[in-house]
Amino acid sequence: MEGMKLGRLGAVGGIAGPVLFTTGWIAGTLRQAAPPAEVQLSGLAADDARDPQLMMAAFVVLGVCSIGFGAALRPVTGPRSAGRWLVLVAGAATVAAGVFRRDHLLLTGPGFTGESWPNQVHDVVSGVAYAAMLAAPLLLARRLRREPGWQRAARAVTGLALASAAGLAVFASGVLQPWNGAVQRAAVTLALAAEVVLAVRLLGSYRGASAGPCSAAHLAALVRGPRPGRLQHPHRAPGPVPPVPRRGGADPARAWPGPRRVRVQHAAREPGPPGAGEPVHPRPPGSRG
Repeated sequence: MEGMKLGRLGAVGGIAGPVLFTTGWIAGTLRQAAPPAEVQLSGLAADDARDPQLMMAAFVVLGVCSIGFGAALRPVTGPRSAGRWLVLVAGAATVAAGVFRRDHLLLTGPGFTGESWPNQVHDVVSGVAYAAMLAAPLLLARRLRREPGWQRAARAVTGLALASAAGLAVFASGVLQPWNGAVQRAAVTLALAAEVVLAVRLLGSYRGASAGPCSAAHLAALVRGPRPGRLQHPHRAPGPVPPVPRRGGADPARAWPGPRRVRVQHAAREPGPPGAGEPVHPRPPGSRG
């Protein structure tokens, strides 16, 4: 029961984190004097930005919620899933991006003599967050498309992740300057939408699971859904299907021969049905009936 509550909380975090992050950068963008299309997301938390605490809090909240969401994916993907671990890495890197900030709102400007070490750390963790944010949905979609009931969500996540990757490629190339800030926002929003799709599907699985205490294996089976060709009891953990006995099978332990009557016939008498309780004895030669 406790594991199911934590799983639902992590799934809610996978929805709330992207929503709060998007709200944060919208509010931070409206507070700046610079053109919105030229300001990148990291610049909204810079030292010379207006109300940088909004964007700092948005980074930290998104990272913490992503870590909780990655932990909630364990019953579905398993503990060794690379996609789930990349969600955790992206969450930790996002928290670090909010703690270590950029120096300036814009990338270039008068008086910019160099970058401080927090700015350099921010650039590194931002790159890690971008890479993990793109790879995690693709790996999760590949893993979850084999699970019953997750095929539609996997297809949607794949499309959103590929569109986000294309947007980030355009952002990195800088071909749409001075609209790079708007391209970055669109690409990040698509990646966060993929996380929301997975979180909504995961939350629906937890809501459909039975209430009450259950083991980790039972919880994983409830969240993943029944396997094809198997009928699972809603309140019972899955177990092996007992073998069906067959008459005359090759395995003596699985055969049902049934009760048989064995009757011994005397060698000197033609076989035939004896009377009830009549013993079968040989008749001496020359004896009368």
